Amino acid sequence: QQPLAAAIGVDLPIGTPSGNMIVCLGGGVTQAAVLAMYGIVAAETMRAGGMALDEAIAAYVRKKYGLIIGQLTAEQLKLKIGAAIPQDEEQSIEIQGQDQVSGLPRPATITTGEVVEAMDEPLHDIVEVVRRVLEKTPPELISDIIDRGIALTGGGAQLPGMDKFMTKELGVPAYLVDNPTTCVAEGALKSLKMYALIRRNLPPI
Repeated sequence: QQPLAAAIGVDLPIGTPSGNMIVCLGGGVTQAAVLAMYGIVAAETMRAGGMALDEAIAAYVRKKYGLIIGQLTAEQLKLKIGAAIPQDEEQSIEIQGQDQVSGLPRPATITTGEVVEAMDEPLHDIVEVVRRVLEKTPPELISDIIDRGIALTGGGAQLPGMDKFMTKELGVPAYLVDNPTTCVAEGALKSLKMYALIRRNLPPI
């Protein structure tokens, strides 16, 4: 499972009886899991991720400016000036879109604050997935997670302010891992040497 591979890839101490939480923020899927003793104690998956943020940005621009933009333009807005929380330094970027009335090209200038506002709803949906996993987690493991924090992985975890947003919404510290985009692959590779340890917790093939 992806959360198990990611946890191994970031060297979380999942072989112990204490609780470890990891959130994988992918393009099309968000996965949250609590792990202990090389197994998943509680987990949830949502079929939405970074692409849902892009769709929310495109919908916001269409509603506010009457401009139709593609997924690629929306993604560029997210990557270049996007953030999960309001930033001290407001940035802006000019984009080209298609006027939804005339069908002709028209420019618009979008700010960081607008992108933050546009992504608010899907970001809260992601938080709810994590919250549901925490609610299903045994109390004795919750204290471990509060002490160690929630590890954020995947491309979506690199959105500026994502760790602060999660911490604020959940009341549990969250942090960006050092290798967010490669930890799943690295963990899958490491797991080959740990197969005897994790075998009983792997789903049947």
